[in-house]
Amino acid sequence: MRIRESGLRPVCAPAPLDAAVAKAVRPDLAREQEFWDAGCRTVAGLDEVGRGAWAGPLVVAAVVLRHGGGHGTFAERVRDSKQLRPARREQLFELIAEGCAGWSVGFTSAAECDGLGMSAAQRLAAARALESLAVRPDGVLLDGRWDFVSPQPGSPSTVAGRFEGPVRTVVGGDARCVSLAAASILAKVWRDRGMVQQAGDYPVYDFDRNKGYPCPRHRAALAAWGPSAIHRRTWAYMQHLPSGSPAVTGAEQQLGLLERR
Repeated sequence: MRIRESGLRPVCAPAPLDAAVAKAVRPDLAREQEFWDAGCRTVAGLDEVGRGAWAGPLVVAAVVLRHGGGHGTFAERVRDSKQLRPARREQLFELIAEGCAGWSVGFTSAAECDGLGMSAAQRLAAARALESLAVRPDGVLLDGRWDFVSPQPGSPSTVAGRFEGPVRTVVGGDARCVSLAAASILAKVWRDRGMVQQAGDYPVYDFDRNKGYPCPRHRAALAAWGPSAIHRRTWAYMQHLPSGSPAVTGAEQQLGLLERR
């Protein structure tokens, strides 16, 4: 499955940065410039979110910057998504989507994460994001040490990355590179929006608050209800649940809540 959004809302005037964020290290275009100087006209930054979650998809966002392109609307304002408040991330999502040369989101479901394993699932999500881009990048930047985009010998074609251009990994890249910071924001906001929607179908897990990540209330809901259809059933936390707990549907949860009142 591939996802690419369009039909964005008008962009609001940017609000001032929070004081703590303003003091943080500001991402720059130095790594993108190295690609441009080497002859690459377009550079994509890819970042993931959701690896540590108990429920929901693993998401990879790709943001393409073009040499000399109009990314000035957000390049000075993006930060690592973890440094930003939710409202600020939402606002920057619109600025990035409007100002970059191209963007896309690819994801793998909880069931695919179970079936493939996390590493292969991340490769697949990245491949889907790259395939969905309207602008084909000449080079790719990745956050961290691991290249999860380049094709791997012997890997199934459905899992191996399909990008064969130059790839560079950057440790702490979402705090250092504009394209990676932008990708971290798009991935985080896109996934959070989806988990808030899922909260209506699975109300007992508080997905609108925890976004599928571990927390005491999430653990308590799992102990009481077992996993939902969007939980990752092969994860280690499942070993502590009652044996043979079936996947619970949203309709079953709603019915159970009514019966308990």
